[in-house]
Amino acid sequence: MITLGLGTTGAHADDSFIVVQSTTSTQNSGLLDSILPWFEAETGIDVRVVAVGTGQAIRNATNGDGDVLLVHAKAAEDQFVADGWGVQRHDVMYNDFVLVGPAEDPAGVAGGSDIVVALTTIADVEAPFASRGDDSGTHKAELKHWAATGVDLTGASGGWYRETGSGMGATLNVGAGMGAYVLTDRATWIAFANKAGMEVLVEGDARLFNQYGVILVNPEKHPGVRAESGQTFIDWLIGPDGQAAIANYKLEGQQLFFPNAQ
Repeated sequence: MITLGLGTTGAHADDSFIVVQSTTSTQNSGLLDSILPWFEAETGIDVRVVAVGTGQAIRNATNGDGDVLLVHAKAAEDQFVADGWGVQRHDVMYNDFVLVGPAEDPAGVAGGSDIVVALTTIADVEAPFASRGDDSGTHKAELKHWAATGVDLTGASGGWYRETGSGMGATLNVGAGMGAYVLTDRATWIAFANKAGMEVLVEGDARLFNQYGVILVNPEKHPGVRAESGQTFIDWLIGPDGQAAIANYKLEGQQLFFPNAQ
């Protein structure tokens, strides 16, 4: 069973369940609803998911509010482990980011495959752009691409550049409502119901690669971590059964995530 909301770990942990700090993309895409029943049926371990932006998920895990971290910002994940909060990081799966926007495409970026050129063009014409602005993995990726353009986002904030401070689905809703461009992970886009004249306009840039990783929260830092059950989940996720479950999840005939555990 998937439960949204913050779970805490006590000094005497109940290993019949674990709390996974994860991202809105794994939840909004329907992936976790699809694969977790397989794990729970095999192990009897209940998985309770806190679905927030990657930055918040890492902060929650650092505070000991969770047993496993499943997110998509590799540099931040590596730092989490280097700082001693996590035991070991494992690749799990990948997909990609895409730039979506109104079909009328006021910036004229449709069909492009260079995300930096597309963002530069959007800024040049001051076409509306909706950003999550929430320190999520998607937001971190977006800011990296904006940095490559040299555009002053501080000066643009509140004008053509709008920060929602919300998750991916909510930001896509804002984008659809105001005819704005949005950088989104492809899985959430495929699962998003309110496309409202929005289309994928830019894709295929190698810089839009989107890797997910999984980490056990360090029980030496937080003794209440359900380390045994958490490691069981990680081993399943990166093992044959979990990787098959990820590969088998499709929407509209499209595979949303591609397993690549080593």
